[in-house]
Amino acid sequence: MRRGEIITAFILGIFSVYLMWKSGEPPAWNPDVPRFANIGYDESGTPGSGFWPFWLGVMMLASCIWTGVSWALKRTPASVSEEPLLDAHGWKMLITVGGGLLGFTGLIHILGAYGAILVFLLYYIRFLGKHAWVKTISISVSVPVVCFFFFDIAMRIVLPKGYLEPLFIPLYDIFL
Repeated sequence: MRRGEIITAFILGIFSVYLMWKSGEPPAWNPDVPRFANIGYDESGTPGSGFWPFWLGVMMLASCIWTGVSWALKRTPASVSEEPLLDAHGWKMLITVGGGLLGFTGLIHILGAYGAILVFLLYYIRFLGKHAWVKTISISVSVPVVCFFFFDIAMRIVLPKGYLEPLFIPLYDIFL
């Protein structure tokens, strides 16, 4: 456990720095903008395109540093534990949940973001969570619908639709 805690904090810290670096890139349509110019507010008073990813990366890095300090000072139960990080049940859960996430990622190209969310939630709620079909289907259908209206309609952030794109054309005609 002890080794796993610090390795995880270190890897997440590296990802945090990478996220901060990438979010500071100038927009592709305007490469003359200096790096990190888009992590603050622009002249219109709205956050730049890298604002949220950059500052979330900063908070994630701060959490990783805090975890490292707590680990060094042995303030957490995991930092003083000599038990293995994962037992047999832990490995099984890592594979089933991680496999589901890999499947979700692969399905985005085929079914689009919303279809992949639906399939992942069906898998996770029904087969891993063992919840009833009524609850499973109501959540699995409502979450992609809410996400569609939030991202595509309200925020105008178009997520990939995959081969399901023809199903969304009538919705765009109605709402946009």
